[in-house]
Amino acid sequence: MDLLVIRHAIAEDREVFAGTGKDDSLRPLTDRGRERMQEGARGLVRMVKRVDILATSPLTRAVQTAKIVSDSYGNVEPTVVEMLSPDVPFPPLVDWLRSVAQHQTVAIIGHEPHLSQFVALLLLGREGPHLIDFKKGAACLVALNGQVTPGRGRLKWFLKPDQLRKLGRVAG
Repeated sequence: MDLLVIRHAIAEDREVFAGTGKDDSLRPLTDRGRERMQEGARGLVRMVKRVDILATSPLTRAVQTAKIVSDSYGNVEPTVVEMLSPDVPFPPLVDWLRSVAQHQTVAIIGHEPHLSQFVALLLLGREGPHLIDFKKGAACLVALNGQVTPGRGRLKWFLKPDQLRKLGRVAG
């Protein structure tokens, strides 16, 4: 199985949104974030032709990002997976991935530093240093070679958001 790991797009400023009195989990994408993610999602389709499962954190900004990615792929509806919440420990997420490992490509959308720590776990076998700096809208592809075992993943590629957007413009 290949795991496509995507950080949510640009969301409203945390401090400004806090002034609304609403919970941070409800913080949405900005218009600019939506536009940039639409271009970036077209770039993702150039790199990964098909996604079998598209899972997202339940936080609004991730769900909105998942909708944009879903629209670009056209063949997969996003599913909210609580284990992608930024405060959930990794063993339940690893178990969830094992439950869907029969699929060729699974995409997950989440948050920092959760995603970079999870990728480190998959590649190194331990939560650790940020090997990858997931800017908003960045993505990487990790090969899990038929088994979801921490330390056994292999990084196939990592693309910054501007690189994905450039690919998306070429595709458009």
